Amino acid sequence: MADNLPDHEFTQALEAIESENISDLEKVDLLVQIATGLQVKPKSSQQLHNAVVLYNKALDICPQNEVLLLARTQARKGTALQAIPDGTTEFLLKAQAEYESSLPVLYKMGTKEEAAEAEMNLGLVLQSLAGMNAIPITESIKAYQRALKVFTRHAYPTEYAILHNNLATVYLSIPMTDERSKMREAMAVQSFQEALKVVTLIDQPTEYAMLQNNLGNALQYASSSHAVENNLRALEAYEEALKVRTPEDTPYEYANTICNKANCLRNLPDDLEKPEEGNRDRLRAARDLYRGAHDIFVRYNDMAKVQVIAETLSELEADIGTGVSGSRKGKGFGESRI
Repeated sequence: MADNLPDHEFTQALEAIESENISDLEKVDLLVQIATGLQVKPKSSQQLHNAVVLYNKALDICPQNEVLLLARTQARKGTALQAIPDGTTEFLLKAQAEYESSLPVLYKMGTKEEAAEAEMNLGLVLQSLAGMNAIPITESIKAYQRALKVFTRHAYPTEYAILHNNLATVYLSIPMTDERSKMREAMAVQSFQEALKVVTLIDQPTEYAMLQNNLGNALQYASSSHAVENNLRALEAYEEALKVRTPEDTPYEYANTICNKANCLRNLPDDLEKPEEGNRDRLRAARDLYRGAHDIFVRYNDMAKVQVIAETLSELEADIGTGVSGSRKGKGFGESRI
């Protein structure tokens, strides 16, 4: 019931609009501040809707000659719209419109950083819309690349890492059905590696583990004549992720990574010098990892992954009997952007 009650700050902001003691510009500033506050760890989707209401009132009150302020408020409104958990394109399309309307002004009158931030957020929106088959995925790539002109590796390492992780995810989401698919796979690997140049195990362990997990998947599933080499590099990436991910502290993420590692083990010979002797030992190690992941996913009630692993284990028993997996490609479990 508490979620249905108006937030105190939301009510306070609406009351402030009626005050004659502050100017319109001060009202806009107050509305934007409170709306932004509602977006920080919102307790319900209603708080995000309330934030949009406040941004709309700020836009109504803002003097029309305050062009830059209007654009900045539109961009902030876009962040609230895209955060609303809806499952449809409605709020994403509205967020896209706010960013695209504000960007020309931000480029002309604002700072290069705020324009790049809007481009990065626009890229996220376009990436989500592409996942719903609403627009071409290439539009998000263009937005991310425009943001990277400002958010360089040395000047803005955090944003640089986010952008490269997102770019890699986009490259891998494009169906590998044309002659450029191998190039996109290589670009995805390169983007993950670029992100890892600024995200470290010591300073950002969670992000580091996620990137290593996703890099391992990109290497493992790449179409390449160097499959063994790629799988060995993928194993190294998963081991790096498992320096952070443990069954005690991060069980769900740990299960994702050991499942990916198991997929990789299935396609490596026991003796790299004698591949013809099969990989029964690696298959048994993979079986143990799948079983561990299976139990964790059951605990989290992720029945889709439970089913995938159950089917994989059935295949694996037959493979262990023959001593070779037949170069099967299991389903990889990647993870979302930073």
